[in-house]
Amino acid sequence: MNFLGKFLPYLIILILSFLAFKPLLSPGFFPIHDDTQVARVYEMTKALKDGMFPVRWSQDLGYGFGYPIFNFYNPFPYYLASFFGILGADALLSTKLMVILGIIFSFISMYILAKEFWGRWGGILSASLYGLAPYHAVDLYVRGDFAESWAYSFIPLIFYGLWKIYKENKWKYVILTAFSFAFTISSHNLTALMVSPFILAFAIYLFRKRKVIFLPASLIVGALVAAFYWIPAILEMNYTNVLSQIGGGADFRDHFVCFSQLWASPWGYGGSAKGCIDGISFMIGKYHIVLSAALFIASLIFLLSKKYKKYKEKLLVIIFLYIGFLVSIFLTLDISRYLWERVEIMEFFQYPWRFLIMIVFFSSFIAGALPWFLGKAVNKKWEHVLTISLIIFIVFSSLKFFNPQAVLNKTSYDYTNLYSLKWETSRISDEYMPKNFKEPTNYSEISSFSALNSQNLQIKNFSQKTQELTFDLNIKKNMSQVFPIAYFPSWKGYLDDKNIEIYEDRKGIRIDLPKGDYSLKLIFKQTNTEVFANLITLLTIMTLLGYNALKKKHE
Repeated sequence: MNFLGKFLPYLIILILSFLAFKPLLSPGFFPIHDDTQVARVYEMTKALKDGMFPVRWSQDLGYGFGYPIFNFYNPFPYYLASFFGILGADALLSTKLMVILGIIFSFISMYILAKEFWGRWGGILSASLYGLAPYHAVDLYVRGDFAESWAYSFIPLIFYGLWKIYKENKWKYVILTAFSFAFTISSHNLTALMVSPFILAFAIYLFRKRKVIFLPASLIVGALVAAFYWIPAILEMNYTNVLSQIGGGADFRDHFVCFSQLWASPWGYGGSAKGCIDGISFMIGKYHIVLSAALFIASLIFLLSKKYKKYKEKLLVIIFLYIGFLVSIFLTLDISRYLWERVEIMEFFQYPWRFLIMIVFFSSFIAGALPWFLGKAVNKKWEHVLTISLIIFIVFSSLKFFNPQAVLNKTSYDYTNLYSLKWETSRISDEYMPKNFKEPTNYSEISSFSALNSQNLQIKNFSQKTQELTFDLNIKKNMSQVFPIAYFPSWKGYLDDKNIEIYEDRKGIRIDLPKGDYSLKLIFKQTNTEVFANLITLLTIMTLLGYNALKKKHE
């Protein structure tokens, strides 16, 4: 019976997860806003197979000139997907498996957190609300922002880890918190930036009540574990056009949510627009709002009852959650414009409605307390009845969102052939190209290495990997040659193993070549910034492992 009681919640969660990811089991794929996901998985897998680690460069994207996408865009989900690719799955199947695991993990992580506070039934209710939230469906089946959906799945574990450090002060929870925060950063940097003030506030709140140095330290350690990614992403962004994404059609001033949209807004597969009529839904979820309001009333009753002192600690956490919930709502609305305009870093969020992530987190966590309150105030049996009833209603009202607009009869090849990679996908996302790069206006303008052959330059042999290109050249006279590779300071040139200068050009990289027969190598070597960031990550992980080994030895 204990065995059944322990694993039954996970079985329920897996069933709920299945209902959310069921469309991903069908052949083909579906249209999404960020229709670059399969191509990125393919490029990451290709780079890993070529021996590049950490992966920072994509060989085929960027109109075939390549660009350092994984230096800037959230690599963790693509590493995970590439694991399946290395095992033999094609890029489309690897993408689907990555998304499915993220969906399952979002249910499980919220269950683990909420169970700690509200017990198993409260945990199941919170998990169902979190995993089946409308905005989660928007990320998965409308926007196709799989990186953000993975960050979404780690948020509950950060709060859980901080709480367990506060309660038990055990090293294993420091590890859990640190890596959960690190994975959030490397899954979606904007979500990590968004959640950081809330988790910092939670850590400070707990630290004031109990001076446990591990509380703030775990977050610092998490940031250091992810240093390999975020340090180069910040310090090297000026080599690319990534800042062009701020403003324009993504100006936050045009994307505040109207208050009524948080309660009800039509479901659609379009985009965000200025005003209250959008092609995409920004509803929180009626059950999230109603149950949060019901819990607010229940909390007031408990505060006025004799049981207040007995449950004071949890009631104070609920107050913190409500503050987070209301602050997050505030930040989606136009009334917060003054703050958005004064805090410059918020421009990077682009869309105020991104804070729906935090709204859903807080409301799902809060709502899970309702069965717990009912069990304490009335009868524990009502916990089961209420939870099961609510989950049934949640499933029937939410499943209609977890469906794509259409199913396309596409295979992995449709996303990974050279035309798709170098043209169709590259046009969707080219902000990682150099600032002054002259983009091709059609596919025929995309250069190839074979096109370098001329009267004065002959390529005898050529080999290419993601991080290394080798040419055997016959050069008739001294010349300056442009190679179709997007400029980035990591690229180094060697002519017969001697360093040769590389210059930035609007059409690639330019190299001055002397007359004669030479072997030219172009090698992607990590910059000093990248090496330093890698070293921080490596030393942090080694320190964690070493400290953990010492603790076990002395236990």
